[in-house]
Amino acid sequence: MQDRTPLYVRLPKPEAERLDRAAFELKTSKQDLVAGLVAAYGDLATLRRVTVETSDDGLAVGHAAFRPLSPPDVLTVAELASWLQVDEQAVTELADQGDLPGRKLAGEWRFAREAVVDWLARRQ
Repeated sequence: MQDRTPLYVRLPKPEAERLDRAAFELKTSKQDLVAGLVAAYGDLATLRRVTVETSDDGLAVGHAAFRPLSPPDVLTVAELASWLQVDEQAVTELADQGDLPGRKLAGEWRFAREAVVDWLARRQ
């Protein structure tokens, strides 16, 4: 038996039931299913989001897709607002006031992702 470290998580009931069903259908343990998912992705430091595609019955045994969240290098107001999890109006107001680093191109704001990360990291 491999050396194992306990990990306890709380899942919403529907997802826990799906995990139980997947383990049953695949004739494996839930522990092995989760460990396989983590091992298949690799570096947990870059894991941002896991999307599991399901069929009409709500379960797709053995099918998962991984899409790490990586915004583009240059963002629009809408993309930046989504990335920062704020409204577009807040982004526009901060940019108009000169508080948020960005440039207007053809009358529309564009933001360098790297400059925004630096701006966020600054201590006031």
